[in-house]
Amino acid sequence: MKQTLTGDFCGKPVTLETGRLAKQADGSVLVTSGNNIVLVTAVSSREESSADFFPLTVEFLEKYYAAGRIPGGYFKREGRPTTNATLTSRLIDRPIRPCFPEGYRHETQVIATTLSVDGQFPIDILASIGASAALHISDIPFNGPTCSIQVGRIGSKFIANPSLLELEKSDMDITIAGTRNGILMVEGESKFVSESDVLAALKFGHQAMMPIFDLQDQLREKAGAQPKRAFTPPQLDSSFESSVRELITSKIKAALNIREKLKRYEGFSQAAQLATQELLSSIEDKKILAQREKELSFLVEDIKYKEARAMVLETKSRIDGRGLENIRPISCEVALLPRAHGSGLFTRGETQVLGTVTLGTGDDELAIDDLVGPNKKSFMLHYNFPPYSVGETGRTSAQSRREVGHGFLAERALKAVLPKQEKFPYTIRIVSEVLESNGSSSMGTVCSGTLALLDAGVPILGNVAGIAMGLIKEGSNYAVLSDILGDEDHLGDMDFKVAGTRDGITSLQMDIKIDSISFEIMEKALTQAHQGRLHILNEMEKSITRPRGEISPYAPRIVSIKIKPEKVREVIGAGGKVIKGIIEQTGVKIDIEDDGTINIASNDPKKAEEAIAIIEGICSEPELGKTYKGKVMKITDFGAFVEILPNSSGLLHISEISHERIRSVTDVLKEGDEIDVKVLDIDRAGRIKLSRKVLLEKEPGN
Repeated sequence: MKQTLTGDFCGKPVTLETGRLAKQADGSVLVTSGNNIVLVTAVSSREESSADFFPLTVEFLEKYYAAGRIPGGYFKREGRPTTNATLTSRLIDRPIRPCFPEGYRHETQVIATTLSVDGQFPIDILASIGASAALHISDIPFNGPTCSIQVGRIGSKFIANPSLLELEKSDMDITIAGTRNGILMVEGESKFVSESDVLAALKFGHQAMMPIFDLQDQLREKAGAQPKRAFTPPQLDSSFESSVRELITSKIKAALNIREKLKRYEGFSQAAQLATQELLSSIEDKKILAQREKELSFLVEDIKYKEARAMVLETKSRIDGRGLENIRPISCEVALLPRAHGSGLFTRGETQVLGTVTLGTGDDELAIDDLVGPNKKSFMLHYNFPPYSVGETGRTSAQSRREVGHGFLAERALKAVLPKQEKFPYTIRIVSEVLESNGSSSMGTVCSGTLALLDAGVPILGNVAGIAMGLIKEGSNYAVLSDILGDEDHLGDMDFKVAGTRDGITSLQMDIKIDSISFEIMEKALTQAHQGRLHILNEMEKSITRPRGEISPYAPRIVSIKIKPEKVREVIGAGGKVIKGIIEQTGVKIDIEDDGTINIASNDPKKAEEAIAIIEGICSEPELGKTYKGKVMKITDFGAFVEILPNSSGLLHISEISHERIRSVTDVLKEGDEIDVKVLDIDRAGRIKLSRKVLLEKEPGN
C-alpha cells in the first residue's frame, strides 16, 4: 500500500514514498525534491555468507534520461559507472555501513537509481537519505536512521544542500552524514577555511538533519513498522576461546611492540601458527576443524584489537612506540625523474608516495559526459595503489573504488591552490604512485603532489600537506592519535584525514566505525591535525619551498593572448581553414576560447611568436592616419580596392592614386601590386578611404 510523507529540509520539501514501486525488494523508497527523484532499494540475503566480512555493496546508477539526455558513444546506453557514480556510491555506503550489527554476514545490496535530475538539489544527498529510509522501513537489521546533508557557505551564511549555482559562490562544499547522536562521515573541500569554521559547519549540518530523522521514523510507522529479522552474532566455543587467549595473548602483545610492520605481522602469524599446532592439529572432524579455524582467525584479530586499544588508553603508548601526537620521521626529495615535468618523493615512516606532474595543452583536458552535461577538466589527479606497496600480490588492472576515492580526496586538497587558467593556461595531471603503505597514502599523495607541483614550476597559491587522525574510544575514555598507522586505522574507531595550507583547510574526509562521535572529539582532532599539518609542511619545505622559476624544458611553452570575441570567427576561418593554415605553417598548437582567449603552445619560442604575429595581423583593425603596405585586389573605373589587413580592404579613389591626373587606373596599377597607402578616413559604416598620393613627393610645378 502506497505511503507518502513530506517534510521540510532547510526550506526545501523532501518527500518519501514507499509501497508503490519495487515492492519485491526488502525496502524500497522513492525520494523526491522538486524535479529531482531517486528510487532506492535495499535487499539482504536470508542466507549467511561464508565471507569473514560484511558483504555490503552500494550502486548509484546514473540514468541519462533523468536529465533528458541521450548518452554519448556508439551504443547510446549507459555503460560502466562514471567517476561521479563511483564517488556517490562511496558516499552512500560509508554512513550506513557502521549501522549494521557486528558480525552480520548476510550479503546486502543497496541500489539508487536516478529518475529525474535538474541540478537544484544534490541528488547524492537524496540517494543517501533514500538508502537509510529503505533499510529503516525494511526488516533488515539496521541501527538507523541516518541522514546526509551538503553544506556550503556564501559570505558568513551557511547554506544547506546548495544548488550548482550556489556552490560556485561558496567557499566550502562539505557533505556530512550522521545519526541523531552525532557525526558518522565527513567529505568535502574548502578554500582555506579555519578549523573553527569547519566545526561550525559540522554543527550546522548535524542540527539541520533532525527533521529528516523524524520523517524516516514516521514513514516506518506508517508503513507498518515491521520487526527486524532475528540476528544473533556467531557464538564462540567458550572452552576453545579460553585456551586460545591463554596461549597466544602474550605473544600478540609482544608482536604489537615490534616497530616494523612486516616483522610485526610475522609475529601475529607465528602466534596463529602456534595456536593451530597446539589446538587444531588433533581435530579430525572436518566440519569442526573448519569452524575452529574460523573462530581462531576471529580471536587473533580480537586479541590484537583489545590489546592495542588498551595499550593506547592505559599507557598512552602506540604500536610503534610514539606518543599520541608524534608524527613519524619524514623525508622528501624532488626532481627525481628527468623527463617528467615535475616529481616529488614523500616518505613518512613506512608510507612512501611518488608524485609526478605532467603539463599539457587544452587538447589534453579531460572530457566528461555526465548527467548535468558535457564539461572539461584541466586538472586531474590519478592515484595508484599497487599490491606490492603492502607486500602482497594481486591484480593491477582497473582502478578500484578505493583508488578513485583516495585520488579524488587528494585532488580536492590540491585544487584550491592551483593558479587560474588565464594566468597558467596548462592542463595539469598529477599521478600518485604509492610505493609503500602503512597508513594514509592519500595524505602522502597530497604531500608528494605538492612537491611535484613546486618542482614543475607551477605557481601554486600555497604549499599543502595532509595528515590522518585516529581515535580509540572506550566509554568516556578516549585518545586522539596523530598520523595513524594502517593497524591503528584498522583497530581504531576513526579515520579523519585533513589537508590544507598554513592558511586553512582545503579538504577533509572522516569515517568512523562507532555510532557517532561528539563535537568535543571533533574539535580536539581538528586542533591536533592543524599542529601536525604545520610540522609536516616544515619538513617538506626543507626540500623545496616555492615553485621553480621556470617549467621543464620538456614541457610545452604556452603563450596567451586576448582578441575581441567577434574576431574569433575570423581566426578560425570557414571550416577551420585559417587556423589550420597557421598550425601547418608554424607547427604550434592553438586553443581558442569563445571569450577571445587564445593559447599558443610550442617548444620553439620563435614559432610561437610567428603564430602570434599572424593572429594579430588577422585581428588588427585599420587605424586612422596609419600607413599600410597593401595589395591591390580589384580595379574599377573609379579606383582600386586595396587589402591593407587580412579581411580589411579600403577604396583607393582614382583621384588619390597620383598627384598627376590619370585617365585610367590601369595606367598606374594592376591587380596583385603591393603599394603603400595611408588611411584618410573610416566612416561610421566602417568603410575605409585610402590615399597613395599623400605618400608621394609632389613634383615641382604640379
